[in-house]
Amino acid sequence: MTSLINLFFSTPRRTLLWMAAVILGMLSFGMYLQYGLGLTPCPMCIVQRYAYIVVLILALLGAVAGGCRTALAAMGLILPVALFGAFTAARQSWLQWYPPEFYSCGRDFYGMIEQLPLSQALPRIFAGSGDCTAIDWTFLGGTIANWSFVGFAAIVLVCLGWFRTALRRR
Repeated sequence: MTSLINLFFSTPRRTLLWMAAVILGMLSFGMYLQYGLGLTPCPMCIVQRYAYIVVLILALLGAVAGGCRTALAAMGLILPVALFGAFTAARQSWLQWYPPEFYSCGRDFYGMIEQLPLSQALPRIFAGSGDCTAIDWTFLGGTIANWSFVGFAAIVLVCLGWFRTALRRR
C-alpha cells in the first residue's frame, strides 16, 4: 500500500500530474454522459466543468514548470478553485435532495456563463440547459453533483495534505 501511495504522491509534481489525469478522465466521462447518453447539463454542471478545467490547467502548469515550490504554488491556486467547485456541487446536491417548488437554475445565470470567451471557443462542451434539480444519472446512490463534490473535496484534501507536509519539513 505504501508503494502505491508513493507512486501517486511521492512529489508535488507527480501529484499534480495524477490530479490532471483524473480530472481529464472525469471531464471525458462528462462528455460521454452528455453526447453518448444524451444527458443535458444544467448551468451549475457547466460551472463545475469550468472549475475542473481551471484546476486541470493549473495542475498541468504546476507540474510542467517543475520544482517543489512551483507545484505547491499551483496547489495554492488550485485550492480556492476547488473550494468554489465543491460549493457549487454541494449547492446542486442540496437542490436535488430538497427541490424547491418554483426553482429554476436561472436563465440569467446561464446567460452570464454564455458571455465568457471560453464558451465561444468551446461551445460543445458548455452547451446545455438542463434542470439543476433533476437527477438524470446515479452511481452507487450518488448523483453527478454528489460525485463532483467528492472529486472537488479530494482535490482540496490533496492540496491541504501537501501544505501540511511542506510545513512539517520546514
